[in-house]
Amino acid sequence: MREKELGSVINLYVTPVTRTEFLLGKQLPYIVLAMVNFLLMTLLAVTLFGVPLKGSFVTLTLAALIFILFSTGFGLFASTFTRSQIAAMFVAMIGTMLPAIQFAGMLNPVSSLEGAGKLIGQIYPATHFLTISRGVFSKALTLSDLHASFGPLLLAVPVIIGLSIALLKKQET
Repeated sequence: MREKELGSVINLYVTPVTRTEFLLGKQLPYIVLAMVNFLLMTLLAVTLFGVPLKGSFVTLTLAALIFILFSTGFGLFASTFTRSQIAAMFVAMIGTMLPAIQFAGMLNPVSSLEGAGKLIGQIYPATHFLTISRGVFSKALTLSDLHASFGPLLLAVPVIIGLSIALLKKQET
């Protein structure tokens, strides 16, 4: 958390905001930026690269929003137990990129994994977002077709944000 490095974390300690309000306030600008990024990338995919969007754009946008909530929540989670912004970025990068590449189906289908790798692949939110993205772009699927992939995404958001809130110390000890 950058506030720890700059010394402005004292502002958190002396304000009447709760840990939940503080973390959600930190998360909101990143959610907005990530949604703009998603919209621009989708626009580029469809216009510049000619990738047809066959399914429901609303379904894809909803999935992106939920996945962004998880991703930014994971960043908050990383910042709750690291002392520097660089360390938090490193933890967030390793904690998101490794499982997404190795276990979420980017390189190998989750169904081909075994043991702990398969379990990680089945519970990691990127797996379900990839399933939704592929379904919407290439298979003309809608929310009713992809509802099973939304469950794990929706479950991951309160878990990761709840952990972040629980682990954030309002006062340094």
